[in-house]
Amino acid sequence: MTIVVGYVPTPEGEAVLDAAIAEARLRDQPLHVVNSSRGDALVDSRFASGEALEQARARLDAAGVVYEIDQRVAGHEASDEVVDAADRVKASLIVIGMRRRSPTGKLITGSQAQRILLDAHCPVLAVKATY
Repeated sequence: MTIVVGYVPTPEGEAVLDAAIAEARLRDQPLHVVNSSRGDALVDSRFASGEALEQARARLDAAGVVYEIDQRVAGHEASDEVVDAADRVKASLIVIGMRRRSPTGKLITGSQAQRILLDAHCPVLAVKATY
């Protein structure tokens, strides 16, 4: 089994990576780290730069966990990419980040986390960053 991680280069994303590393050690399972962009914006701050990915790799290497990083620009919502990856690798767990949003923000743009929670075929661990 594998643990799928929805990673973005934000404080929430860093908290997710920490939680996923802890789960990987606890369960003795590899990580499948997903970072994606729909590609509909010239600059997507949630799409990890080469430097951000190198920092994530360094953290994963230092933790001693087995992992792979799946980064793509596919024109799909991040929630779809994470759920599809979990189905593909037959994940035992998905680890995602949560951030505080206003009710209006949720209404207008929806919630990627909510979509993952509703669509996933395995347990989902939702992590909040500490501020």
